[in-house]
Parts: sequence; structure tokens; C-alpha cells
Amino acid sequence: MTGPVVAFDDAEMFQLAPVSFWLEDFSGVKQLFDGWRADGVTDLASHFRDDPTRVRACSERIRVIKVNQRTLRLFEAADFDDLVANLGRVFRDDMLDRHVEELTALWDGETEFSSYSVNYSLSGRRMDIQMTGRVLPGSEESLERVLIAIEDVTEREQARREQARSENYARGLFDHSPVSLWVEDFSAIKRLLDEIRERGIDDLRIFTDVHPEFVHRCMSEIRVLDVNRETLDLFRAPDKSTLLRRLGEVFRDDMQRSFREQLIDLWGGKLFQRREVLNYALDGSEVHVLLQFSVLPGHEQDWSLVQVALTDITARKKAETYLEYLGTHDVLTKLFNRSFYVDELNRIERKGLRPVTIIMVDLNGLKAANDQWGHAVGDALLRRVGEVLDKAVEKPSCAARIGGDEFALLLPGIDAEGGKQVMEEIHRLAGLNNQFHPGMPLSLSMGAATSVFGERLEEVVRRADVAMYESKRDFYLGHPGEAGDDYLHLADRPEPVRAVGG
Repeated sequence: MTGPVVAFDDAEMFQLAPVSFWLEDFSGVKQLFDGWRADGVTDLASHFRDDPTRVRACSERIRVIKVNQRTLRLFEAADFDDLVANLGRVFRDDMLDRHVEELTALWDGETEFSSYSVNYSLSGRRMDIQMTGRVLPGSEESLERVLIAIEDVTEREQARREQARSENYARGLFDHSPVSLWVEDFSAIKRLLDEIRERGIDDLRIFTDVHPEFVHRCMSEIRVLDVNRETLDLFRAPDKSTLLRRLGEVFRDDMQRSFREQLIDLWGGKLFQRREVLNYALDGSEVHVLLQFSVLPGHEQDWSLVQVALTDITARKKAETYLEYLGTHDVLTKLFNRSFYVDELNRIERKGLRPVTIIMVDLNGLKAANDQWGHAVGDALLRRVGEVLDKAVEKPSCAARIGGDEFALLLPGIDAEGGKQVMEEIHRLAGLNNQFHPGMPLSLSMGAATSVFGERLEEVVRRADVAMYESKRDFYLGHPGEAGDDYLHLADRPEPVRAVGG
């Protein structure tokens, strides 16, 4: 059983509506429009831009006929007269800029319009509002009756602005981060890994040993969504589009091996990874980076959003490389040092590499040069020896400075005839070097020995050392004025370097 139907007239519905309603008379605006049209105005927006005060002139021609109770509460007005008397406090600031939209709609003959704007309550509270207007039937020509509905959307707009601020903040952190940041989509890689897992593959390392092309295919499926400014600087890229177009120049050579290890970790469920990798800038220079890979929260199931952070460690790598170089090289001559020579001698002995030819080399006249012209001249001579010996040997052979003016060449796999050819090449290179360095000529005494079956390398070193001394003695016999303290008796020479276990 239903209760009695209560009848409401339109006036009551207007007053009790939960939305702010304004009934307004725009006929004054219509009169302005007619005058402007008569003056030849066809583009109202341009007309307003030429003189913005025309917008206010339109606003002042609007007459408020009535408002409902919701409007009085929303704008904190005591009554209709209080609201109308203070309309200048309600509609101000950027309200007039937004007013252009509805005026333009009416100018174009539209009977409905809407816009977002800002109003103020009589206490000064700022309100974001969504305004919808409709010309009531019968007033299309005169615009005497226009119904305006206003909805307070301040909370929604504040939430939107807060979200925009958060997004701008996050974007700022991303763009201005001091490390290279990449946002990437790995979802296609996830599908590829799932497919081979469904086929029964349980060991990705073995699978990629047999099918290395799978790694390359996965690399090609990476989709880069965004990079920050530091990335462009790090890889010498003028802009994002250039970098993304030339990624093949950045990730090459050893990168496939590193990416394979990354895939294996992902296969095992490791969604955060850290490793050192080598990339290349667009100018071809090496870029050593610490790569930190992370599947972002909420995307663990499909890997559709991952972040890769690359910290430039090129300077550190160069420092490590230089320190490693210092540990195995002589700084003055750039040849290997005594420590490396001993380790290499022992390695060759342990490996049983045969035949092995060893050439001992001594710079003639070093002390005399130091005494007569100073150590700078002597150092220059030693550097020239380094240049000659470095050019005379190729890997796996090596040349080392093992004492002040003493050098040794280890030539694994080289027989006596090959050793003789190396010595001839050294003499040739020394002669060529002298042509480019006027002044004191480079003079070397050399002795070579080649291992025989069952002979330990320490004995080969000793024989080469004896042969070198005999060469040096012959040199000083022919140049007695240059001997000085360089001329030592064989018995006074130190023992040659011994291999471990010798």
C-alpha cells in the first residue's frame, strides 16, 4: 500500500534542489552582442582579447533573478539581497577569464554551455566549481531566462592538484636524478621465459648455452619507455629520440653476456639485481656503470614496468685498471715489471710450455750517461729501450724490466732460430730508434738461450744471462772509455731470477 502523493510546484523544487541554482537574465548581454555585430564583430574571442574590459562589461549586464537555498548556504550569504550586493566578491580574479567560454557559446547561438571556474564565498573561501548553463525554452532569442547550475568540486580539484604536484615532484626527481634512470617494459621477456618454461625447460643457463640466439631475441624485446637527463649526458646523446634510435651502439659487445646473467637471475625469481657492466656512449667511448635493476611494485606478475639505474663508475674503473697496471708494469719504460716477470716465468714452468727462448738484455753505458748528463738523460734512454722491446715482441711473448738497466724477454713456443730473429729485430729497431733520437745512441747487449728437453727455466735464464754478459764484455772491450762502473766481472753479477721450486 502506498502513501499519498505529495505535489511540489516548480518553485519548491527549485528552492529544495541539492545543487546551487541561479536563474539569470542575460538580455543585457544580448543587447551588447547585437551592438557588436552591428559594428562588424565576427570573432568574439578576438574581440575580448583586444580589450579584456569587455568581459567585465558583459558580466555587469547579467541580472540575477533568483537563487535557491543551496546557493545561499554554499556562498555563505544571509539572504538573496546579501548575495546580490556582494557579487563582486563572489565573481573575481580568474573568474572573468573563464567567463569567456560561456559568453562565446551564447554568441555562437548555443543554448547549453559548461565550464570549470573559481568562485568565492562571502567569507573569502575559494571554491572550484563546475558550472552548467541552459537557456530556458522561449528565451533563445532574448536570453531573458538562463538557468545556471553550480557544483562545488573543490575536494575533487584539490585531489587532482595534489596528484599533479606528486607527479611533478616524482617527475622532477626522475629528470634531475644524478644517476642515469631508465623506465622499461620487460613484459615481452616475461612471456618468452614463461613459454620456454611451459615447454619443460628448467635450466636457463644450459638452454642459452645451446641457444644463444634466445638471449639476443630477449634483448630485442626490451621496450624503453623513458630516460632522464643524466642518461642523455652519460651517453653523449643530444635528445631522447636519438638515444633510443641508436641503442644498438650503447648495448653491444660484452653486453649480451651481462644480459644473459640478468635473464638467468630473473628466471630464478630475482627481481632486484645489481651488477657492473660495460656500455658505450654514442661517441664510442667506454662507459662503465653499476647497473641496478628492479621490477617496480605492483608489476611483479608481468614485469611491464621496471626501473634501471646506471651509476657511472668509469673513473673508478680507470683507477682500478691503472693500479692493476702499476702492479705489473714498470712506470718508466711501460714494460712489464720484475714481479710480473717472475710470475710469468713460474706460470710457463708449471704449464710445461716448450720450447722457451729467453733473451736477457742490458743497456750499455747507463751509469756513464747518468754521471755525465744527469738522470733525465738516463731515463730517456730507458724509455727508448722500452719502445724498442715492446715493438719487438707479441703475445704470448713478453718483455720486462727486471733491474736498473736489465731487461728480459720470455718467448714461449719460440725455438733458437726464432730467438735469433727476435734479437735481429731488436737490433734493427734500435738502429731505427737512433735515427729519430740524435745525441747519445741506444746500445744494447743481449744474450739468448733456448730450453732443451728436461731443462728447468732457471737454467735457461742463467745461460741467457751468461751469454748477455759475454756480449756486454765484448762491447766494453771495444769501447773501454765507456766502461766505468758498468763493467762488472761475471762473478760479481747477482744470481739470475729463479723459478719457484728451483
